[in-house]
Amino acid sequence: MKNFNYQRLDGQKYTDEDIKRLIKENDVKFIRLQFVDLNGQVKNLTIPSDHIDKALENEMMLDGSSIKGFRSIETSDMFFYPDKNTFAIVPWCSKDGAKTARLICDIHNADGTPFEGCPRCNLQRVMQKAADLGFTMNVGPEAEFFLFAKNQDGSKAVNIHDRADYYDAGPEDRGEDVRVDIVNTLQEMGFDIEALHHEAAPSQHEVDFKYADILTAADNVVTFKSTVKAVASKYNLFATFMPKPIVGINGSGMHCNISLFKNGKNAFYDKDAPYELSAEAMHSIGGMLKNIQSITAILNPTVNSYKRLVPGYEAPVYLAWSLANRSALLRVPAKRGSATRVELRSPDPSCNPYLGFAAILEACIDGIENNINPPEVVESNIYALSEQERIEKNILSLPGSLAEAIYLYEQSPVTRLALGEHIYNEFLATKKKEWDNFRIDVSEWEINRYLEKA
Repeated sequence: MKNFNYQRLDGQKYTDEDIKRLIKENDVKFIRLQFVDLNGQVKNLTIPSDHIDKALENEMMLDGSSIKGFRSIETSDMFFYPDKNTFAIVPWCSKDGAKTARLICDIHNADGTPFEGCPRCNLQRVMQKAADLGFTMNVGPEAEFFLFAKNQDGSKAVNIHDRADYYDAGPEDRGEDVRVDIVNTLQEMGFDIEALHHEAAPSQHEVDFKYADILTAADNVVTFKSTVKAVASKYNLFATFMPKPIVGINGSGMHCNISLFKNGKNAFYDKDAPYELSAEAMHSIGGMLKNIQSITAILNPTVNSYKRLVPGYEAPVYLAWSLANRSALLRVPAKRGSATRVELRSPDPSCNPYLGFAAILEACIDGIENNINPPEVVESNIYALSEQERIEKNILSLPGSLAEAIYLYEQSPVTRLALGEHIYNEFLATKKKEWDNFRIDVSEWEINRYLEKA
Protein backbone atom coordinates (compact mmCIF):
# COMPACT_ATOMS: atom_id res chain seq x y z
CA MET A 1 0.00 0.00 0.00
CA LYS A 2 1.48 3.34 -1.02
CA ASN A 3 1.61 6.35 1.26
CA PHE A 4 -1.35 8.69 0.96
CA ASN A 5 -1.78 12.41 1.49
CA TYR A 6 -5.07 12.45 3.39
CA GLN A 7 -5.21 15.30 5.89
CA ARG A 8 -7.67 15.52 8.76
CA LEU A 9 -10.35 18.17 8.43
CA ASP A 10 -9.41 19.59 11.84
CA GLY A 11 -5.70 19.76 11.00
CA GLN A 12 -2.95 18.91 13.48
CA LYS A 13 -4.40 19.20 16.97
CA TYR A 14 -1.35 18.18 19.01
CA THR A 15 2.37 18.52 18.40
CA ASP A 16 4.98 16.30 20.03
CA GLU A 17 5.65 19.03 22.56
CA ASP A 18 1.93 19.34 23.35
CA ILE A 19 1.69 15.64 24.10
CA LYS A 20 4.78 15.65 26.33
CA ARG A 21 3.44 18.69 28.17
CA LEU A 22 0.06 17.01 28.75
CA ILE A 23 1.80 13.88 30.01
CA LYS A 24 3.73 15.91 32.54
CA GLU A 25 0.83 18.16 33.62
CA ASN A 26 -1.50 15.19 34.17
CA ASP A 27 1.06 12.85 35.75
CA VAL A 28 0.54 10.26 33.00
CA LYS A 29 2.61 7.18 33.76
CA PHE A 30 1.59 4.85 30.94
CA ILE A 31 0.71 5.21 27.25
CA ARG A 32 -1.44 2.71 25.40
CA LEU A 33 -0.57 2.42 21.70
CA GLN A 34 -3.95 1.25 20.43
CA PHE A 35 -5.08 -0.36 17.17
CA VAL A 36 -7.79 -2.78 16.05
CA ASP A 37 -7.69 -6.15 14.35
CA LEU A 38 -9.88 -7.19 11.40
CA ASN A 39 -12.81 -7.93 13.73
CA GLY A 40 -12.60 -4.45 15.24
CA GLN A 41 -11.27 -5.76 18.56
CA VAL A 42 -9.09 -3.26 20.40
CA LYS A 43 -5.46 -4.27 20.83
CA ASN A 44 -2.74 -2.25 22.49
CA LEU A 45 0.88 -2.12 23.54
CA THR A 46 1.42 -0.26 26.82
CA ILE A 47 4.65 1.64 27.38
CA PRO A 48 5.88 3.78 30.29
CA SER A 49 5.43 7.45 29.44
CA ASP A 50 9.20 7.89 29.77
CA HIS A 51 9.41 6.26 26.33
CA ILE A 52 6.98 8.61 24.59
CA ASP A 53 9.73 9.96 22.30
CA LYS A 54 10.22 6.51 20.77
CA ALA A 55 6.48 6.22 20.17
CA LEU A 56 6.18 9.68 18.60
CA GLU A 57 9.12 8.90 16.33
CA ASN A 58 7.41 5.70 15.12
CA GLU A 59 10.05 3.43 16.62
CA MET A 60 7.82 1.09 18.63
CA MET A 61 7.58 -2.33 17.02
CA LEU A 62 4.77 -4.86 16.69
CA ASP A 63 4.98 -8.58 15.97
CA GLY A 64 2.43 -8.75 13.15
CA SER A 65 2.37 -12.55 13.17
CA SER A 66 0.76 -12.46 16.63
CA ILE A 67 -2.35 -10.67 15.29
CA LYS A 68 -4.72 -12.89 13.34
CA GLY A 69 -5.07 -11.66 9.77
CA PHE A 70 -1.98 -9.46 9.84
CA ARG A 71 1.38 -10.99 8.86
CA SER A 72 3.13 -14.36 8.64
CA ILE A 73 6.06 -15.08 10.92
CA GLU A 74 8.52 -14.50 8.06
CA THR A 75 7.47 -10.86 7.56
CA SER A 76 6.26 -9.98 11.05
CA ASP A 77 8.17 -6.77 11.89
CA MET A 78 5.78 -3.82 11.89
CA PHE A 79 5.67 -0.39 13.51
CA PHE A 80 3.17 1.75 15.44
CA TYR A 81 2.52 5.12 13.82
CA PRO A 82 0.53 7.12 16.41
CA ASP A 83 -2.08 9.63 15.26
CA LYS A 84 -1.17 12.53 17.54
CA ASN A 85 -4.69 13.97 17.27
CA THR A 86 -6.05 10.96 19.17
CA PHE A 87 -4.09 11.55 22.40
CA ALA A 88 -6.50 11.27 25.32
CA ILE A 89 -6.34 10.34 28.97
CA VAL A 90 -8.27 7.14 29.71
CA PRO A 91 -10.41 8.05 32.76
CA TRP A 92 -11.12 4.49 33.95
CA CYS A 93 -7.43 3.52 33.98
CA SER A 94 -6.30 6.02 36.61
CA LYS A 95 -4.96 4.33 39.74
CA ASP A 96 -3.35 5.81 42.85
CA GLY A 97 -3.24 9.21 41.17
CA ALA A 98 -1.25 7.97 38.15
CA LYS A 99 -2.97 8.18 34.81
CA THR A 100 -2.94 6.24 31.55
CA ALA A 101 -3.33 7.89 28.15
CA ARG A 102 -3.88 6.40 24.73
CA LEU A 103 -2.79 7.10 21.17
CA ILE A 104 -4.67 5.41 18.34
CA CYS A 105 -2.14 4.09 15.85
CA ASP A 106 -1.84 3.12 12.22
CA ILE A 107 0.25 0.02 11.60
CA HIS A 108 3.06 0.38 9.06
CA ASN A 109 5.41 -2.05 7.38
CA ALA A 110 9.12 -2.18 8.15
CA ASP A 111 9.82 0.05 5.12
CA GLY A 112 7.51 2.76 6.51
CA THR A 113 4.59 2.20 4.13
CA PRO A 114 1.08 1.75 5.52
CA PHE A 115 0.26 -1.91 6.17
CA GLU A 116 -2.45 -3.01 3.74
CA GLY A 117 -4.02 -5.18 6.46
CA CYS A 118 -4.45 -2.33 8.95
CA PRO A 119 -8.17 -1.42 8.98
CA ARG A 120 -7.42 2.21 9.86
CA CYS A 121 -4.85 2.57 7.07
CA ASN A 122 -7.29 0.99 4.64
CA LEU A 123 -10.00 3.49 5.53
CA GLN A 124 -7.60 6.35 4.90
CA ARG A 125 -6.79 4.83 1.50
CA VAL A 126 -10.47 4.94 0.51
CA MET A 127 -10.78 8.45 1.95
CA GLN A 128 -7.89 9.54 -0.25
CA LYS A 129 -9.70 8.09 -3.27
CA ALA A 130 -12.76 10.22 -2.39
CA ALA A 131 -10.54 13.26 -1.75
CA ASP A 132 -9.07 12.88 -5.25
CA LEU A 133 -12.64 13.29 -6.52
CA GLY A 134 -13.07 16.36 -4.30
CA PHE A 135 -15.17 14.73 -1.55
CA THR A 136 -14.93 14.14 2.17
CA MET A 137 -17.50 12.07 4.06
CA ASN A 138 -19.00 12.73 7.47
CA VAL A 139 -20.71 10.00 9.49
CA GLY A 140 -22.87 10.23 12.58
CA PRO A 141 -23.15 6.67 13.98
CA GLU A 142 -25.81 5.70 16.55
CA ALA A 143 -24.63 2.56 18.32
CA GLU A 144 -27.21 0.86 20.55
CA PHE A 145 -26.28 -1.51 23.35
CA PHE A 146 -27.72 -3.66 26.14
CA LEU A 147 -26.88 -3.54 29.84
CA PHE A 148 -27.21 -6.87 31.63
CA ALA A 149 -26.71 -7.73 35.30
CA LYS A 150 -23.80 -10.02 36.11
CA ASN A 151 -24.39 -13.26 37.99
CA GLN A 152 -23.49 -13.36 41.68
CA ASP A 153 -20.18 -15.02 40.85
CA GLY A 154 -19.36 -12.24 38.39
CA SER A 155 -19.98 -14.31 35.27
CA LYS A 156 -21.95 -12.91 32.38
CA ALA A 157 -25.40 -13.95 31.26
CA VAL A 158 -28.50 -12.43 29.66
CA ASN A 159 -30.02 -11.03 32.88
CA ILE A 160 -32.46 -8.23 32.12
CA HIS A 161 -31.53 -5.12 34.12
CA ASP A 162 -34.81 -3.20 33.60
CA ARG A 163 -38.16 -3.44 31.85
CA ALA A 164 -38.26 0.12 30.54
CA ASP A 165 -39.34 1.14 27.03
CA TYR A 166 -38.39 3.79 24.50
CA TYR A 167 -37.63 7.17 26.17
CA ASP A 168 -38.83 5.92 29.57
CA ALA A 169 -37.53 7.61 32.72
CA GLY A 170 -36.76 6.27 36.18
CA PRO A 171 -37.61 4.31 38.20
CA GLU A 172 -38.54 2.04 35.26
CA ASP A 173 -35.33 3.03 33.50
CA ARG A 174 -32.65 1.69 35.83
CA GLY A 175 -29.86 2.66 33.48
CA GLU A 176 -30.09 6.44 33.90
CA ASP A 177 -27.13 6.74 36.27
CA VAL A 178 -25.02 4.45 34.11
CA ARG A 179 -25.74 6.48 30.97
CA VAL A 180 -24.91 9.74 32.76
CA ASP A 181 -21.62 8.23 33.96
CA ILE A 182 -20.89 7.06 30.41
CA VAL A 183 -21.53 10.57 29.08
CA ASN A 184 -19.34 12.20 31.74
CA THR A 185 -16.52 9.81 30.89
CA LEU A 186 -16.88 10.38 27.15
CA GLN A 187 -16.91 14.14 27.64
CA GLU A 188 -13.66 13.87 29.58
CA MET A 189 -12.24 12.25 26.45
CA GLY A 190 -13.44 15.08 24.21
CA PHE A 191 -16.74 13.72 22.89
CA ASP A 192 -19.56 16.10 21.96
CA ILE A 193 -22.63 14.24 23.26
CA GLU A 194 -25.94 15.12 21.61
CA ALA A 195 -28.50 12.85 23.33
CA LEU A 196 -28.93 9.84 25.61
CA HIS A 197 -32.01 7.73 26.26
CA HIS A 198 -33.46 4.30 26.93
CA GLU A 199 -34.18 2.35 23.76
CA ALA A 200 -37.25 0.29 22.80
CA ALA A 201 -36.19 -3.06 24.24
CA PRO A 202 -35.74 -3.90 27.94
CA SER A 203 -32.21 -3.06 29.13
CA GLN A 204 -31.39 -1.39 25.78
CA HIS A 205 -29.79 2.05 25.58
CA GLU A 206 -28.41 4.66 23.21
CA VAL A 207 -25.96 7.55 23.57
CA ASP A 208 -25.56 9.74 20.48
CA PHE A 209 -22.42 11.75 19.80
CA LYS A 210 -21.74 14.36 17.16
CA TYR A 211 -20.90 13.39 13.59
CA ALA A 212 -17.32 13.65 12.32
CA ASP A 213 -15.21 12.78 9.31
CA ILE A 214 -15.28 9.03 8.88
CA LEU A 215 -11.79 8.44 10.28
CA THR A 216 -12.60 10.31 13.49
CA ALA A 217 -16.05 8.70 13.58
CA ALA A 218 -14.52 5.21 13.39
CA ASP A 219 -12.06 6.12 16.17
CA ASN A 220 -15.01 7.41 18.19
CA VAL A 221 -17.03 4.20 17.77
CA VAL A 222 -14.12 2.11 19.04
CA THR A 223 -13.57 4.47 21.99
CA PHE A 224 -17.30 4.59 22.71
CA LYS A 225 -17.62 0.81 22.94
CA SER A 226 -14.62 0.53 25.26
CA THR A 227 -15.96 3.33 27.46
CA VAL A 228 -19.47 1.88 27.73
CA LYS A 229 -18.08 -1.52 28.78
CA ALA A 230 -15.68 -0.01 31.32
CA VAL A 231 -18.34 2.19 32.96
CA ALA A 232 -20.96 -0.58 33.05
CA SER A 233 -18.53 -2.79 34.95
CA LYS A 234 -18.43 -0.23 37.79
CA TYR A 235 -22.14 -0.93 38.40
CA ASN A 236 -21.75 -4.73 38.40
CA LEU A 237 -23.29 -4.73 34.92
CA PHE A 238 -21.84 -5.64 31.58
CA ALA A 239 -22.53 -3.97 28.27
CA THR A 240 -22.89 -5.87 25.03
CA PHE A 241 -23.05 -4.63 21.44
CA MET A 242 -24.23 -8.04 20.27
CA PRO A 243 -26.92 -7.29 17.67
CA LYS A 244 -29.60 -9.70 18.96
CA PRO A 245 -28.99 -11.10 22.45
CA ILE A 246 -32.67 -11.82 23.17
CA VAL A 247 -35.17 -13.41 20.82
CA GLY A 248 -38.55 -11.70 20.42
CA ILE A 249 -37.45 -8.09 21.08
CA ASN A 250 -35.63 -5.41 19.12
CA GLY A 251 -31.93 -5.88 18.43
CA SER A 252 -29.17 -3.28 18.51
CA GLY A 253 -28.31 -1.39 15.36
CA MET A 254 -25.80 1.28 14.44
CA HIS A 255 -27.64 3.63 12.12
CA CYS A 256 -25.18 5.75 10.14
CA ASN A 257 -26.05 9.31 9.13
CA ILE A 258 -23.98 10.01 6.02
CA SER A 259 -23.13 13.20 4.11
CA LEU A 260 -20.55 14.17 1.52
CA PHE A 261 -18.87 17.57 1.51
CA LYS A 262 -17.11 19.33 -1.37
CA ASN A 263 -15.26 22.64 -1.14
CA GLY A 264 -16.53 23.06 2.41
CA LYS A 265 -20.21 22.71 1.46
CA ASN A 266 -22.66 19.86 1.86
CA ALA A 267 -22.64 18.17 -1.55
CA PHE A 268 -25.95 16.41 -0.82
CA TYR A 269 -27.94 19.68 -0.76
CA ASP A 270 -29.39 21.39 -3.83
CA LYS A 271 -32.28 23.76 -3.09
CA ASP A 272 -33.44 23.64 -6.72
CA ALA A 273 -33.52 19.85 -7.10
CA PRO A 274 -36.41 17.48 -6.31
CA TYR A 275 -36.52 16.85 -2.56
CA GLU A 276 -33.65 19.41 -2.39
CA LEU A 277 -31.26 16.50 -2.94
CA SER A 278 -28.32 17.00 -5.31
CA ALA A 279 -27.23 14.65 -8.08
CA GLU A 280 -24.40 13.52 -5.75
CA ALA A 281 -26.95 12.64 -3.07
CA MET A 282 -29.14 10.71 -5.48
CA HIS A 283 -26.18 8.86 -6.98
CA SER A 284 -24.87 8.03 -3.51
CA ILE A 285 -28.28 6.61 -2.60
CA GLY A 286 -28.22 4.66 -5.86
CA GLY A 287 -24.73 3.37 -5.15
CA MET A 288 -25.62 2.26 -1.65
CA LEU A 289 -28.79 0.48 -2.80
CA LYS A 290 -26.90 -1.22 -5.63
CA ASN A 291 -24.07 -2.43 -3.39
CA ILE A 292 -25.69 -2.90 0.01
CA GLN A 293 -26.26 -6.64 -0.41
CA SER A 294 -22.59 -7.25 -1.20
CA ILE A 295 -21.27 -5.10 1.68
CA THR A 296 -23.73 -6.45 4.24
CA ALA A 297 -21.17 -9.06 5.37
CA ILE A 298 -18.95 -6.12 6.36
CA LEU A 299 -21.70 -4.05 8.01
CA ASN A 300 -23.34 -7.07 9.70
CA PRO A 301 -20.43 -9.45 10.17
CA THR A 302 -21.63 -12.05 12.67
CA VAL A 303 -23.97 -15.03 12.59
CA ASN A 304 -26.04 -13.22 15.20
CA SER A 305 -26.37 -10.09 13.02
CA TYR A 306 -28.98 -11.84 10.89
CA LYS A 307 -31.18 -12.61 13.90
CA ARG A 308 -31.69 -8.83 14.07
CA LEU A 309 -32.30 -8.35 10.34
CA VAL A 310 -35.80 -9.79 10.29
CA PRO A 311 -39.14 -8.00 9.70
CA GLY A 312 -41.14 -6.83 12.68
CA TYR A 313 -38.49 -5.40 15.01
CA GLU A 314 -37.77 -2.03 13.38
CA ALA A 315 -34.72 -3.43 11.60
CA PRO A 316 -34.69 -2.47 7.91
CA VAL A 317 -34.44 -5.46 5.61
CA TYR A 318 -35.92 -4.10 2.37
CA LEU A 319 -33.88 -2.28 -0.27
CA ALA A 320 -35.71 1.00 -0.67
CA TRP A 321 -35.24 4.65 0.22
CA SER A 322 -37.63 7.18 1.68
CA LEU A 323 -37.95 10.66 3.13
CA ALA A 324 -39.74 9.79 6.37
CA ASN A 325 -40.57 6.10 6.15
CA ARG A 326 -38.54 4.19 8.75
CA SER A 327 -39.35 0.81 7.19
CA ALA A 328 -36.96 1.65 4.33
CA LEU A 329 -33.26 0.80 4.38
CA LEU A 330 -32.25 4.39 3.56
CA ARG A 331 -34.02 7.43 4.95
CA VAL A 332 -33.43 11.12 4.28
CA PRO A 333 -34.23 13.08 7.48
CA ALA A 334 -36.12 16.36 7.08
CA LYS A 335 -33.27 18.80 7.71
CA ARG A 336 -31.70 20.43 4.67
CA GLY A 337 -28.87 22.85 4.00
CA SER A 338 -25.62 21.91 5.72
CA ALA A 339 -27.50 19.22 7.72
CA THR A 340 -28.66 17.26 4.64
CA ARG A 341 -27.83 13.62 5.17
CA VAL A 342 -28.85 10.07 4.38
CA GLU A 343 -29.45 7.57 7.17
CA LEU A 344 -28.36 3.99 6.45
CA ARG A 345 -30.24 1.85 8.95
CA SER A 346 -28.88 -1.67 8.47
CA PRO A 347 -25.37 -1.66 10.08
CA ASP A 348 -24.97 -3.06 13.56
CA PRO A 349 -22.39 -2.27 16.25
CA SER A 350 -20.59 -5.59 15.95
CA CYS A 351 -18.99 -4.38 12.72
CA ASN A 352 -15.46 -3.06 12.47
CA PRO A 353 -16.21 0.66 11.91
CA TYR A 354 -13.05 1.24 9.85
CA LEU A 355 -14.08 -1.48 7.41
CA GLY A 356 -17.77 -0.59 7.52
CA PHE A 357 -17.22 3.09 6.76
CA ALA A 358 -14.76 2.24 3.97
CA ALA A 359 -17.43 0.01 2.39
CA ILE A 360 -20.12 2.71 2.66
CA LEU A 361 -17.83 5.34 1.13
CA GLU A 362 -16.80 3.01 -1.71
CA ALA A 363 -20.47 2.31 -2.47
CA CYS A 364 -21.15 6.06 -2.68
CA ILE A 365 -18.11 6.57 -4.93
CA ASP A 366 -19.42 3.82 -7.21
CA GLY A 367 -22.77 5.59 -7.41
CA ILE A 368 -21.22 8.97 -8.22
CA GLU A 369 -18.65 7.73 -10.72
CA ASN A 370 -21.21 5.61 -12.58
CA ASN A 371 -24.21 7.97 -12.29
CA ILE A 372 -26.33 5.30 -10.57
CA ASN A 373 -29.83 6.61 -9.98
CA PRO A 374 -31.98 5.15 -7.22
CA PRO A 375 -35.46 3.74 -7.82
CA GLU A 376 -38.57 5.75 -6.97
CA VAL A 377 -38.94 6.83 -3.37
CA VAL A 378 -41.14 4.50 -1.25
CA GLU A 379 -43.25 6.12 1.46
CA SER A 380 -45.66 3.27 2.21
CA ASN A 381 -45.02 0.87 5.10
CA ILE A 382 -42.95 -1.82 3.40
CA TYR A 383 -43.53 -4.22 6.30
CA ALA A 384 -47.24 -4.17 5.45
CA LEU A 385 -46.71 -5.06 1.77
CA SER A 386 -47.25 -8.62 0.63
CA GLU A 387 -44.43 -10.52 -0.99
CA GLN A 388 -46.15 -10.11 -4.36
CA GLU A 389 -46.47 -6.35 -3.85
CA ARG A 390 -42.76 -6.10 -3.01
CA ILE A 391 -41.95 -8.09 -6.16
CA GLU A 392 -44.11 -5.74 -8.26
CA LYS A 393 -42.29 -2.73 -6.78
CA ASN A 394 -38.91 -4.49 -7.29
CA ILE A 395 -38.09 -4.19 -3.59
CA LEU A 396 -35.38 -6.71 -2.78
CA SER A 397 -34.20 -7.86 0.66
CA LEU A 398 -30.94 -7.91 2.55
CA PRO A 399 -29.25 -11.31 2.86
CA GLY A 400 -30.94 -13.54 5.41
CA SER A 401 -27.85 -15.22 6.83
CA LEU A 402 -24.11 -14.78 7.08
CA ALA A 403 -23.72 -17.56 4.47
CA GLU A 404 -25.85 -15.63 1.96
CA ALA A 405 -24.00 -12.41 2.80
CA ILE A 406 -20.63 -14.10 2.21
CA TYR A 407 -21.80 -15.35 -1.19
CA LEU A 408 -22.88 -11.86 -2.24
CA TYR A 409 -19.65 -10.39 -0.85
CA GLU A 410 -17.69 -12.61 -3.24
CA GLN A 411 -19.71 -11.53 -6.28
CA SER A 412 -18.96 -7.81 -6.10
CA PRO A 413 -15.89 -5.81 -7.17
CA VAL A 414 -16.85 -3.08 -4.70
CA THR A 415 -15.94 -5.21 -1.68
CA ARG A 416 -12.42 -5.71 -3.07
CA LEU A 417 -12.13 -1.99 -3.79
CA ALA A 418 -13.35 -1.12 -0.29
CA LEU A 419 -11.07 -3.49 1.60
CA GLY A 420 -8.07 -4.05 -0.64
CA GLU A 421 -6.78 -7.51 -1.52
CA HIS A 422 -5.22 -8.39 1.84
CA ILE A 423 -8.20 -7.50 4.05
CA TYR A 424 -10.68 -8.81 1.48
CA ASN A 425 -9.12 -12.29 1.54
CA GLU A 426 -8.48 -12.43 5.30
CA PHE A 427 -11.99 -11.21 6.11
CA LEU A 428 -13.52 -13.73 3.71
CA ALA A 429 -11.56 -16.63 5.21
CA THR A 430 -12.51 -15.58 8.75
CA LYS A 431 -16.21 -15.28 7.94
CA LYS A 432 -16.33 -18.60 6.10
CA LYS A 433 -14.76 -20.31 9.09
CA GLU A 434 -17.21 -18.58 11.45
CA TRP A 435 -20.18 -19.74 9.40
CA ASP A 436 -18.83 -23.29 9.21
CA ASN A 437 -18.31 -23.41 12.98
CA PHE A 438 -21.90 -22.26 13.45
CA ARG A 439 -23.21 -24.69 10.82
CA ILE A 440 -21.77 -27.77 12.53
CA ASP A 441 -22.54 -26.69 16.10
CA VAL A 442 -25.42 -28.42 17.90
CA SER A 443 -27.51 -25.71 19.55
CA GLU A 444 -29.71 -25.80 22.64
CA TRP A 445 -32.71 -25.22 20.33
CA GLU A 446 -31.92 -28.45 18.46
CA ILE A 447 -31.49 -30.42 21.69
CA ASN A 448 -34.83 -29.16 23.01
CA ARG A 449 -36.64 -29.85 19.76
CA TYR A 450 -35.19 -33.14 18.62
CA LEU A 451 -33.56 -35.04 21.49
CA GLU A 452 -36.70 -36.85 22.64
CA LYS A 453 -38.70 -36.77 19.39
CA ALA A 454 -36.12 -38.12 17.00
